[in-house]
Amino acid sequence: MNFLHEFIEKILPFMISFLEIIGIFVVFWSGIHGFWQYFMNTFMKKEFDLQTNLAKGLAMGLEFKMAAEILRTVLIQSLDELYMLGAVILLRALLSLLIHYEIKHPRKEKNGAMKKTTQEEKSDE
Repeated sequence: MNFLHEFIEKILPFMISFLEIIGIFVVFWSGIHGFWQYFMNTFMKKEFDLQTNLAKGLAMGLEFKMAAEILRTVLIQSLDELYMLGAVILLRALLSLLIHYEIKHPRKEKNGAMKKTTQEEKSDE
């Protein structure tokens, strides 16, 4: 039993760091990809759904970061660490919920502008 405890204490920080690095990479890549789509929408007149794509990437990055925080709960040794970790998990969960809400319920302005443009095109024909 003692061997298993020592093994977990030694290997778990590497696993946590690996998951956090993956989360950072996903958020970074989503930001770069989002900027590229913004550039293409602005200057090349493409029709990428920039907000949804960026929100999905950010949500995925947050999921990896949350997985790392959940694994970190195994290493907690004091009540203060538990409070701090609970606050971090709560904040990340709220961010994740907000991003998922943004994905499922796009802004009304965006849909209104799209409908107006479509109606204008029909009236021009």
